[in-house]
Amino acid sequence: MVLKIVQAGDPVLRRKARDLTPEEIASPETARLIEQMRDTMRDAPGVGLAAPQVGVGLRVVVIEDRPEYQAGLSESERAARGRKPVPFHVLINPRLVVEDAAPAEFHEGCLSVSGFAALVPRACAVRVDALDEHGQPVTVQARGWYARILQHELDHLDGTLYVDRMETRSFTTAENHRRYQAGRSTEELRAELGLPVPDKG
Repeated sequence: MVLKIVQAGDPVLRRKARDLTPEEIASPETARLIEQMRDTMRDAPGVGLAAPQVGVGLRVVVIEDRPEYQAGLSESERAARGRKPVPFHVLINPRLVVEDAAPAEFHEGCLSVSGFAALVPRACAVRVDALDEHGQPVTVQARGWYARILQHELDHLDGTLYVDRMETRSFTTAENHRRYQAGRSTEELRAELGLPVPDKG
């Protein structure tokens, strides 16, 4: 079953989601929610979905970055983003720790801010400690695009959207992003937008 993805302006997206109890994690209701979130993410399609995005204020996220989602990127674009396929998995009650705070800046979109994108700086590497769908502890260490996905989705659990972190001058419709910006480096885009290019030295 595909659920409705709520859009920016819905109060649920701005509330801090609550942890699930062990009894809730083991419940048929949570198993059904996870299945519906997976189907909704794939239908969209997206690489991640947090429970608040379907109107549920619980600390649950599903993530999956399929190879076909990356087919439109060149090898150099995938390398620049550090993007590799990520199999489907579930994170419950996750806690994020930044392991490499050096910022990486790329365009992000969001299923709850439909039709737009913007440059968003994110930490290069993170660790997430969580429970899986069976209530078992899991630790995920991620770099590159996978780290970006984790930061984006866990932000949703704290009521934060990417627009709170974006470079505001880069905000664009998804159509214009595809038309004018796809395939160009972040440095090129910043220069064109009149933004300072960060000093890498």
